[in-house]
Amino acid sequence: MSSRISAFAAASFASCILLLAAPALAEDGVAADTITFGQAAVLTGPTAALGLGMKAGLSAAFEEANKKGGVQGRKVKLTSADDGYEPEKSIAATKTLLETDKVFALIGAVGTPTSAAAQPLATAAKVPFVGAFTGAGFLRNAKLDNVINVRASYDAETEAWVRHLTEDLKIKKIAIFYQDDAYGRAGLSGFKKAMDKRDLKILAEGTYERNTIAVKTALLTIKREEPDAVVMVGAYKPTAEFIKLSRKADFNPVFVSISFVGANALAKELGADGKGVVVSQVVPFPGDASIKVVAEYQAAMKAIDDKAEPDFVTLEGYLAGRLALAALDKAGAAPTREGFLKAIKGTGKFDFGGLSMTFSADDNEGLDQVFMTMIGADGKFVPVDKLVRVSSN
Repeated sequence: MSSRISAFAAASFASCILLLAAPALAEDGVAADTITFGQAAVLTGPTAALGLGMKAGLSAAFEEANKKGGVQGRKVKLTSADDGYEPEKSIAATKTLLETDKVFALIGAVGTPTSAAAQPLATAAKVPFVGAFTGAGFLRNAKLDNVINVRASYDAETEAWVRHLTEDLKIKKIAIFYQDDAYGRAGLSGFKKAMDKRDLKILAEGTYERNTIAVKTALLTIKREEPDAVVMVGAYKPTAEFIKLSRKADFNPVFVSISFVGANALAKELGADGKGVVVSQVVPFPGDASIKVVAEYQAAMKAIDDKAEPDFVTLEGYLAGRLALAALDKAGAAPTREGFLKAIKGTGKFDFGGLSMTFSADDNEGLDQVFMTMIGADGKFVPVDKLVRVSSN
C-alpha cells in the first residue's frame, strides 16, 4: 500500500514540476515560430478589387518582414476569408477567424456595413481590429479600445470635396450619388456637415443598392436638377456605370468620388470616360518613390508580384501591415493583444520614412490628411493641389 502511495506521490510531484516548467499559455494566434492575423474582406464579386488589394498590400508588408527574419523571431502570417461585402457573411467569416482559426488580431476589413457587423464581435472578444478600409465615424470612437484606424475619416474627405469645389471652382450647385447603406449614409452625413458649414443646400440625392450597378434612376433624379458637380460615395463598378451613362447623356458635371471607390479599379472601368474625374485619397500618391516608405512599398509589391502596379488600395494595405509589424515588435517576445494595442497608443508616433502616424488614448486614427487626385487623358491618376475644370472630350 505504502509503495502505491509513494508511486502516486512521485507521479504527482513530477506533474507539478512539468507544469511549473511549462511556459504560460500563449495568446491566440501566437505560436513558437508564427503569429497569425485574420482578414474578413470582400474577395469575390463586383467589389473584389478592394479586398484583394488590401490583402496584397498586407501580404507584401508581412513577406517583406518575414524575409528579414520576421518579428521577434516569428514569421507573420495572414489568413483571409471572403465576406462578399455583405454584413451577414462578414459575421460568419469573422467568427470563423476568431473561433476556428484563432487569429491574434483582425486586420484589413473592407467596408462600412461589414465593419459595423464585424467590429462588435472583435470588441467583445477583446481582439484588435486594425486598419479597416473605411472612413466611417463610428470606428473613430476612442472608447473602442481595440480599434485602430490608419486612414482619415469620411468626414475629412467630404469636407475636402466641398472646400475644393467651392473655393477652387466656385461651385455651389452640388448633388450626391451614394450607396444606400451604412457606407453611403456615412458619406452623406459628412457631405451634409460640409455643406451646412457653408450654408449650402444639397441640390439632389440619388442612390443605388449595394452590390448592384442599378444606377439609372439615381442618374435621372440628379440630372433633372442640373448640378455643376456630383459627389459620389460608391464602389467602383456602380460609380463607373453612373459616369459612363452620364457621358452618353451629355451630362458632364465635375465628378468627385470618395477614396473607398478604389481609384485604379475605377479608372480601369471608366477607360476614356474617366478623364477629369476627381478622387479624394487618404494615403500618399503610390507612384511617388521620393517618399521612403512608398519606395519600400513599391519594392515589396514587386517582390510578391513582378507585374504589380502602384495602387492606392494596396498602399493602404501595406501601411496597415507596417503599423501592425511595428506594434508587434514593440509588444516584445511574448506579445499579447493588450500589449499590442498599448504599443500603438502608448508610442504616440510611428515614423515610416516620410510618413508618420500618430495615436493617443483619445485618438485611434493614424493618418488625418486628405489628398486630391484626378484621372488624366491617359487614364492614369495625377495628384492635384487645386481643382480645375477639365473637358471630358
